[in-house]
This record gives sequence, structure tokens and C-alpha cells, in this order.
Amino acid sequence: MTTALTLEAGRPWPLGAHWDGRGVNFALFSAHAEAVELCIFDGDSMRALPVRQCSDQVWHAYLAGAAPGLCYAYRVAGPAAPDSGQRFDPARLLLDPCARQIVGRFSWTALDDPAQTPRACVVDETFDWDGDAPPAIAWADTILHEVHVKGVSRQHPDVPEPLRGTYAGLASPAMIAHFQRLGVTALSLLPVHHFLDEQRLASEGRVNYWGYNTLAFFAPEPRYAARIGGQTVIDEFKTMVRTLHAAGLEVILDVVFNHTAETDEFGPTLSFRGIDNQSYYLLPPGNLAAYENFSGCGNTLNLTHPRVLQLVMDALRYWVGVMHVDGFRFDLAAALARDSAFLPALRQDPMLQQVKLIAEPWDMGPDGYQLGRFLPGWSEWNDRFRDDVRAFWLTGEVGVGALAQRLAGSSELFGGAGRAPQAGVNFITAHDGFTLRDLVSYQDKHNELNGEDNRDGHGHNLSWNCGEEGDSNDPLVLEKRRRLQRALLTTLLVAQGVPMLQGGDEIGRTQAGNNNAYCQDNAMTWLDWRTADSDLIDFVAGLIALRRRFPQLRRNSWLTGEGGGEARQPDVLWWHPAGRPMAMADWQSATLGTFAVQLASDLPGAGQPPDSRLLLCLINRDEIPVPFLLPAGVWQQRCDSSAPQPFAAGRRETTSLVAARSIQLLSRE
Repeated sequence: MTTALTLEAGRPWPLGAHWDGRGVNFALFSAHAEAVELCIFDGDSMRALPVRQCSDQVWHAYLAGAAPGLCYAYRVAGPAAPDSGQRFDPARLLLDPCARQIVGRFSWTALDDPAQTPRACVVDETFDWDGDAPPAIAWADTILHEVHVKGVSRQHPDVPEPLRGTYAGLASPAMIAHFQRLGVTALSLLPVHHFLDEQRLASEGRVNYWGYNTLAFFAPEPRYAARIGGQTVIDEFKTMVRTLHAAGLEVILDVVFNHTAETDEFGPTLSFRGIDNQSYYLLPPGNLAAYENFSGCGNTLNLTHPRVLQLVMDALRYWVGVMHVDGFRFDLAAALARDSAFLPALRQDPMLQQVKLIAEPWDMGPDGYQLGRFLPGWSEWNDRFRDDVRAFWLTGEVGVGALAQRLAGSSELFGGAGRAPQAGVNFITAHDGFTLRDLVSYQDKHNELNGEDNRDGHGHNLSWNCGEEGDSNDPLVLEKRRRLQRALLTTLLVAQGVPMLQGGDEIGRTQAGNNNAYCQDNAMTWLDWRTADSDLIDFVAGLIALRRRFPQLRRNSWLTGEGGGEARQPDVLWWHPAGRPMAMADWQSATLGTFAVQLASDLPGAGQPPDSRLLLCLINRDEIPVPFLLPAGVWQQRCDSSAPQPFAAGRRETTSLVAARSIQLLSRE
């Protein structure tokens, strides 16, 4: 413990605890507190020091001689009046909302034990970045790969055992080799902010594996730290980012600013609630003892309050400026934008407007489905792509018109306000739902192991088990599943927009039909590299290579059907298998499952390989092969998703026979 233990006035900015080389400045916002104590720890002993200075609702103090490694918490006094929106308890230790590092683990069985209370730790933020620079990959060239820090490497035999399931393991040579083999450009990490396991899960011996239950927005989750060589959690995270950047990979964080781990009015008081409940949370106007629950998790963070908005903005700037991440995917982003200045604030911020911003454009609140309604500069998870592509290939519930709209980038959703096709993030599967393999293996969800009697998880999955539920030894069933997985992946990677691949889909991962494995921190969710489908990995890598080769698959402008470029070809033509343009009746047909799209490059021909001029995508979801009459010219086959050697070259001049449930890609000589 420091010897000075006499607080000086300090300053009200920046919020949090900051070491300046000779001491630490502490600053805590609370508009309604009547008194604040700074609690300093030395092992099991604690010293409470009154914070006497308050400027513009920020309580602040300076402790000379304090240094990195100092652990601290707060006690805050004020009205204990839930009906008035305030829940102060001066006996309770509270975590600094701006804590950079957390020590100690929260325990549901020892809520009132100070020894079991998570504490903030002062950190030294210096780090040798060794010339690190962000890859700064253009949106049009981006391939997102959604992965879980633990699950992706936990069972990888080529990752050293101490590093498996950690930040260091994610950036190990074996994992980087896999990402580079695929050709993905950005890792979209499930939440890595310090989070808690819900009480029900803890009582049942489960955990919140996905991590969507944040307690500290600035602190990396310590359970993913290998701590090799005495590295701190923060330094291990920074080393991971630096290593991935050197390999050409961007790091995108899934962030949860819509709610906190304090849940509803029956949840624990750990930080925000005890510091200033009425400021930090949205409370129903007619019942200030309750919480607005637009997140479905018990509470909703109040971004309409300037200081709460500042907290979120400061956290984002910290992860970009100090931790060097390359962007964010905002969970339930509609909750952040409702009635707040969040979107305009991000848009004008000189640091944050340089990184990738991705919205999950919905929440559970009023008018919560906001797909296509975010500002320019944002990309959005496109669940319409997911649903229409599944429905086309697996259930037949939509026809060729719906699939064509998704292949063209969903311009009816994202085409306004000067936005480009990259406003849409296309995906077939994500962490929330079936894996790709399960999508073609299960008709129904099988979530019994979650302990909720299979009531959890989405019931409308647009899946198809191909005739047998679960694992099968029937070669006909297995061939259907093989073809459908490849057709779905091909659709994802030839569509306009930004493709996102769920980690594990490329190796054939199954969750045994569990479509809501949020609480399964075990072999169900950890990638099993021993059974990885090497052929499927190569197939995905081949598709990504084709996407990189053909610029017409990653356009920066919307398809119009008009001519352009040196070849004066229309940028898109839609063909019936009979070799004629698609007619209105074809688009409206409930039975037609075959069509072709011809794409012309929007780039000048100079310096481009000849096959970059015209690309033809032939699509057949029918149960039988279909011959396509080709447009004039000599065509080279670039991909046949049904073939044992899908990227073997083949020459076509008049027709091409497209196998059942498959896609062919041809380029014109």
C-alpha cells in the first residue's frame, strides 16, 4: 500500500484512474451521489479515503505515490429510494466503470463478502507496438470470420497446450496459418470485455460462454489470458493484435453497450447501479423502480445521458487508440441509437470514423427492427440475406427473385443515402443459431442440454435435414448435405456486400443440433480440429481466392443493368437456362429454381486479366441436373460446387450442365 494515503484534489478529467508517473488521478461521475469514498487495497486490508472534490458531477482525487498495480474500488452514498430511481448503498464496494483491468472473480455465493468483490487495478498503458500499423483493408475486399477466442484454438493440436483457448493461442502460428489458408481478412471476435456468468447458469454449473453480459467496458476478459512470461492480460491482448496485424488480419470486437451484467431490479449491485442508477439506466417513466428492457437481459444502458454516451465513446476510443483494434460489431445496436446522439457522435469522431462499424440493427424495444436504416459509414448484419438464401436452397419458400435481390447486395435495403453494397454484411450462419453443417442436418433445434427444456433458441430456422435428423450413414443424404453446404457457401461468396463466415463452418463443425449454445463451454462449441474437413477448408479457400480475383464480385457501386467500362457490357444480365433474358413471369414463378447472372467488371480493362471482363454464375437448386444455354463466346469453368475437384478448369462454348443443388462459375475468354 502507498505510504501517502492522503488525497489531493486532483482533476475531473479523464474519467477513471490514470497514472502520470508520480501518482494516480481518480475521477468518477455521479450526478446524484452525496458522498464518495475511494477504497485502496493491500492484500486483504483496505483503507477508505473520502473523496471531497466534485466538479460538474465528477468526483475526483489524486493519490501521490500510487503506481500501476494498485487495486481500488468505490463506496458511494446517496438516496436508497428505488421508487425514485436511486439505489445507493454506502456499504457496498463498487467497480469503477472505467476500470482498465479487473482482479478477483465475482461470486454469486459471496455477494456481501468484500474479499470476493472484483476490484479495478491501475495499469501502465505503455507498450512496444514495434511499428504496428492497421492493415486498413477496404470494405470491398473484406472477408469477416466470426470466431470465439477460446473455442477456436482450445482443441487445436498444433497450438501449444498452455496457449490453447487464449489471446496468445488465437495469434499462434498454427491459427494464423489457418486464417491465411482461408484468405479471410478480419477476425470478428465474440465479446472480450470483462463479463459475468448469470446467476441461473452459475447455480447449474454452466457459464455464459458467448460473453454477452458485460461488466467492464474497458477491461479485457481475464479468463482468455495465458499469462505466459508474466504478461498482463492487457499486454497479451495487445500482443495478439500486433501479431495478427503483422499477418494482415484485422481485429473486430463484438461489443455489448446495450445492457450490463447488473440485469434487472433483482440483480446484483456491482458498479453502475450503485454509482448513479438513474443516470446509467433507462427507467420506465411510470415505474422508476424497474428497468426498460430493450435488450431482453434485464436493463438498458441510458445513452441519452451525456455522461453515459461519453463512457461508451471513451471506451471505443480506448480500444482503437490504446489497444489498436480495427472496428466494432455493436450487439443490439438499435438500443444504442434510440433517442440518443450515439450515431451522430460516432460519425463525427475523427478516430472512430476511420474504423469499421457494424450494427446488429435490431433490439427488443419499440420499432426495434432497423435493418437498412443506419447512417452512411455503417455496415449492418443482413438477416434478410440469411433467411432468403436459406429459404431458396433449403425450404423452397422463396424463389429466384428473392435470391437475385440478395446476390445484388440488397439494394432495396441499403441503396439509399449514398451507401454502397458494403453496407450489408451477408451471412448464412453466425454464433446465434445452427452451424452450417447442422443447418442441413437438423429440421428442429435440440437445446435440451441448455437446461431450459428446449424452449430457448429460435424455432424458425429455415433448415432442412435432407431426410434424416442428425448424423446419417446414408450416402444419398450425405451427398445432399455436401452439395447444399457448398452451394450456400458459394452463394455467400459471390454475392455483393461483405461476406461473413462463422468460425468452424469451414471445417464441418456440428453442435449436435443446438442452435443456442450460449452456455456450452465444452466440446460442443470448441472447434474439433481432429475431425476437420480438409476438403471443405480448401473449398472455402478456393471461393475466397475467386472473390479476390474477380472484381465484379466485390463492387463498390450498385448493379444497374447499364453498360460501362471499355467493354460497354451491362454491369449485370439475368439469364434463363434457355439462354434468354429472364422475364417478369420467370421472376414471379413459384417453381423456377434455376437462373444465371452475368457480371461485367466495373474496372477499366487495362492491366486486367482477360477473364476479369465477364463472369457467369449458373444456379440450380433443383433435384436434377439442368443444362444452361450459354451467352455467346468461349467460357472457362472456374468453379463447380458439386464436383470432387471444384476448381478444375473446363471449357464451355454452347451449354453447361449444372448438377443438382449446385452453382457453377464461368468466365469468358
